[in-house]
Amino acid sequence: MKISMKALFVSLMTITIIFISGCGQSNETKTEFATGKNGAVNLYTSRHYDTDTAIYKKFEDQTGIKVNVVQGNGSELMERLEREGEATEADVFLTSDAGNLAYLKEKGLTQSVTSEVLATNIPEKLRDIDSEWFGLTKRARVIVYAKDRVNPADLSTYEALTDAKWEGKVLIRSSENIYNQSLLASFIELNGEEKAKEWAAGVVANMAREPKGGDIDQVKAVVAGEGDIAISNTYYVARLLNSTNPEDAKIGEQVGIFFPNQETTGTHINISGAAVTKHAKNMDQAIKFLEFLSGEEAQAAFAEGNNEYPVNEAVEASETIKSWGEFKEQDINLTILGENNARAIQIFNEVGWK
Repeated sequence: MKISMKALFVSLMTITIIFISGCGQSNETKTEFATGKNGAVNLYTSRHYDTDTAIYKKFEDQTGIKVNVVQGNGSELMERLEREGEATEADVFLTSDAGNLAYLKEKGLTQSVTSEVLATNIPEKLRDIDSEWFGLTKRARVIVYAKDRVNPADLSTYEALTDAKWEGKVLIRSSENIYNQSLLASFIELNGEEKAKEWAAGVVANMAREPKGGDIDQVKAVVAGEGDIAISNTYYVARLLNSTNPEDAKIGEQVGIFFPNQETTGTHINISGAAVTKHAKNMDQAIKFLEFLSGEEAQAAFAEGNNEYPVNEAVEASETIKSWGEFKEQDINLTILGENNARAIQIFNEVGWK
């Protein structure tokens, strides 16, 4: 078969264009980062709150340092940071849960930071023992109960949720969820592996349904009558109570908050926090950014806007949070949650927690 010169030329050009395109593109779009008058800090964050955006703007206005934000799914951003290696432009990584921050450290994606401001503003147990990540907001993982069906006097500890009286009444999300992994990791530290495994198996036996959905879904299922109690982070209930959607607000009003283990080991707490990346190009700006986020102005904004507990003890919680009262916290450094994460996942698998 004869091929005309014109057809051959078109074919060759097409192949050349495809080759050049393939060599010049990656699977992700390159982010163009702007610079302020005093430099910039490039942030990868899995948080998606308007409150956070307003806080970043205040930092820019006060310091002249531009905050360039790349927002996305936490695990995908972690994979991206690891893939980028030394070429990354990310200076700070902000995400939920000490378990996720510990993963970044384990992968060698963070670096130690020396800052008297951070050491003053953030309690020691909410900071990595090697100062490679820092808690910026705090949340408690509590028992949420149906006010019309559960007497809070019948509630006491996380361990008591395995009692026969709660059979078919406990709602909780999947074992793949980092919040639950860290909860179990704390039990491993406080009670030992065997007791932690007994607890996990007991909860599975008392589940009202197979785990599905997020914390808000568990709360809604309590109100819908699918179960009587759920385990949830506090700020999700606060979000419902303060929702502009009347139906969500009504759901929030129908449940109560109970802080477990007040006579024993305390209620489990966790954080949203941040780390300076291993290959940060704007180190000074990154540290100033974290210091600002731990300061009273930003902490008050986090508290009011997101109903998270401030880590800075000079700042008060929101009125919604304060209405639930004070409580005793677990007394462990949250670094432990990362160290015990792998074993927690194993235990979940061993007991059939889906």
